[in-house]
Amino acid sequence: MLILGVSCYFHDAAAALLRDGQLVAAAEEERFSRKKHDYGFPENAINFCLRTAGIKAEELDYLVFFEKPFLKFERLLLTSMQTFPRSLRVFREAMLTWLGDKIWIRHLIQNKLGLPGDKILFSEHHLSHAASSFLCSPFDEAAILTIDGVGEWTTASIGIGKGTEVRLLKEIRFPHSLGLLYSAFTAFLGFEVNEGEYKVMGMAPFGKPTYVDQVRKLIRLYSDGSFELDMDYFSFHHSSEQTYNRKFVDLFGMPRAPESHFFTAGSGYPSYFGEKPSNYSALCQQNQHYADIAASIQVVIEEAVLNLARQARIVTGCRNLCMAGGVALNSVANGRVLRETDFEGLYIQPAAGDAGGALGAALFGYHTVLGQPRSFVMDHAYWGEEHGAAATETFLKSNAIAYEHCVNQEELVARCVDALAQGKVLGWMQGRFEWGPRALGNRSIIADPRRADMKEIVNVKIKFREPFRPFAPSILVERAADYFEIGGCDGKYPSSFMLNVAAVRNDKREVIPATTHVDGTGRLQTVARAVNPRYYSLIESFGELTGVPVLLNTSFNLRGEPIVNTPGEAFSTFARSGIDVLVLGDYLVRKDRS
Repeated sequence: MLILGVSCYFHDAAAALLRDGQLVAAAEEERFSRKKHDYGFPENAINFCLRTAGIKAEELDYLVFFEKPFLKFERLLLTSMQTFPRSLRVFREAMLTWLGDKIWIRHLIQNKLGLPGDKILFSEHHLSHAASSFLCSPFDEAAILTIDGVGEWTTASIGIGKGTEVRLLKEIRFPHSLGLLYSAFTAFLGFEVNEGEYKVMGMAPFGKPTYVDQVRKLIRLYSDGSFELDMDYFSFHHSSEQTYNRKFVDLFGMPRAPESHFFTAGSGYPSYFGEKPSNYSALCQQNQHYADIAASIQVVIEEAVLNLARQARIVTGCRNLCMAGGVALNSVANGRVLRETDFEGLYIQPAAGDAGGALGAALFGYHTVLGQPRSFVMDHAYWGEEHGAAATETFLKSNAIAYEHCVNQEELVARCVDALAQGKVLGWMQGRFEWGPRALGNRSIIADPRRADMKEIVNVKIKFREPFRPFAPSILVERAADYFEIGGCDGKYPSSFMLNVAAVRNDKREVIPATTHVDGTGRLQTVARAVNPRYYSLIESFGELTGVPVLLNTSFNLRGEPIVNTPGEAFSTFARSGIDVLVLGDYLVRKDRS
């Protein structure tokens, strides 16, 4: 049986294909369109999934859309009427976009793919989130927690999964939303909503949570896990352009200018910012104010997530927890859930945000609607497109690019480790690209974590990004406890998907300074030989040479661009940046040929 799941029309459009309950392929549309967070109909991602399975659209048994468009349209209409006339512009935009394409999903799919209407099913947004985590988890029974901006009406839910059944037991509805609260601060701190939330998380450790009391004026947390926003501070419910209002500004001060340089006395002033300004001290103080606000909203979000997780434990009685929704990508909060609740296991699949809704829709259709038994556990994230040796060599030769071909993995790894030990930065492209926003060793930029200056080197050479954003440590799973305080967590879930922040052990912080954040933590990725043998071998060999089984890992892209997919995109990123060595499967391309 072939089931295709589709998500689109908010952000991170995606498609995922199941064959007899086994995942065949899954990818976000942005990897093909090259539009970051592309939310349009995922035609390219769908074609990739069909191509990978070797089928045509008419061979699909069902296509499941990840939410119910008419319910979402109902929310937009009712909310617009409740806040009229302030919502006039939102109402007009909603009419233009929704009455054009978004509400007629069934007809659009029929026209695009030629499927009959009875083959097109619809899930609900948070059911898709819940299914995306539980139905590919290793658990037969688990509590489920979904938290995001908003689906149709729901913004957070507590549910339970048993076998093939997924049920949502409690929910919180729009406009009360942890995701939208965090997005309001994302915008206030000068970042793009639905893109810069992880930047707020990275900025937070440079501050102190001195504004927690002010943040708590915006949200009330209750003992049953629920929460309520004071809407007097927000405008996202009636504006498509502004998430917060004047009262919010009166409470926290003027917003940070977008794209302005961020630096504090603690972060230092990166050389790639240019000459140090004459009012450096004043700007440090100003930025410290914003860092303190970031720290404060992060603390309150963590408290809210912990409240919900503890309530999920009480309501369901389950010993394991599955999480999904965009807020489940907040790896700092996830780390606290691991440490500070009595759940024995935590599972979060790597595309926890809206892209993952495509996977959840397919799983919900196959297991819960059709009643088919479960046999699939997602223990790796490599579900994207692969470009083999023939395609890579053809690209290199047709573009007259000089290369070295390594005849076996041992030779390739040895050359790469030697380059890393010399301070070289690698662009590393192997196999199928990752499902979700994290680079997990198949589309990664890799460097030596032992060098304290490597943070700035990678930023100067490649990423051109804010200095407060940390780089991730990739570590052999067997050695994780030697470097990180992971407690009872075995490092498999969610650390293998880079969805957990843990403290670096005190005696290791100076050993891996490039991947240790200012607060002494790291968003670690544990790597198992069985899951990614080539990346494991690279880390293992680096550890044998240096005594440190850790590599600095960041996504293979330039700022503002999606992670690379093809050899051509990888080479373009290599050519436009300061990456020293490009590794395309078994092929090496060097800038310095000496």
